[in-house]
Amino acid sequence: MPKLIVSIDGVVVKEVQLTKDRVTIGRRPYNDVVIDNLAVSGEHAVVEMTGALAMLEDLGSTNGTYVNGRVIKKQVLVHEDTIEIGKYKLKFLERESGDSQSAATGPSSVLLGMETAPRSSSDRRGPRVRVLTGKSAGRELELTKVVSTVGKPGLSVASITRKAHGFDLARVEGVHMPTVNGVALDGSPITLKHQDLIELGGIRLEFLDS
Repeated sequence: MPKLIVSIDGVVVKEVQLTKDRVTIGRRPYNDVVIDNLAVSGEHAVVEMTGALAMLEDLGSTNGTYVNGRVIKKQVLVHEDTIEIGKYKLKFLERESGDSQSAATGPSSVLLGMETAPRSSSDRRGPRVRVLTGKSAGRELELTKVVSTVGKPGLSVASITRKAHGFDLARVEGVHMPTVNGVALDGSPITLKHQDLIELGGIRLEFLDS
C-alpha cells in the first residue's frame, strides 16, 4: 500500500498509509498529515489517489512544495520521490521493498519519536527498541503496534513486525542494508532475540524483550 514516511533532520517522525482518495497535508489539526511548523501553510498540499496513481498538488502554499528538490504545482508521484515541505521531508513509497506482509498488517508506529523519553529500569517492561547513538541515545520505542518502522529515509529503513513467534525485522527501503549483530539481512526477515543489536544507516538500536 502506498505511504508517506515523514522525517525532519534525518529522523522519521511518522508514517502515513495512503488509504484515502484524498490525503491533505498542512499545519492545521484537521489535515490528514499534520506538520506543526510555521513554514508550513494551514492547508499546504494534497495527495489524490486514483487507483494506483498518486497526484501531489500544492494548494497555493506560502513557501511552496518541492519534489526531489524542484518546486511543483501538480505532479504525479513515483516510488521513492521525496517531497519537501518546510524543513520536513515526506518520502513516497508506492510499494514495500522488504517484508511483503508488512503492508497488510495495519498502520505502522512512529519511529524514534522524541516524546519517547528515557525510563527508569523499574518501568522497562515489554518488547521495545532502545536507541544507542546520537541525540536520542537512551530513548526507547515500545513495540505496541503490529508494525513499527525504524531508520533513516533514503539510507536504511526497516520494519519490526509482531508475529506469533516473536518480532521480525525486514528491510523497507534505503541504500544501506540493515544489519543485526553485524550481519546484513539477505532479503528475508529475521526474528529478533533479546539484546540483538540493529544498525540502520548509522543508527544503532538494541532490541529488548524482557
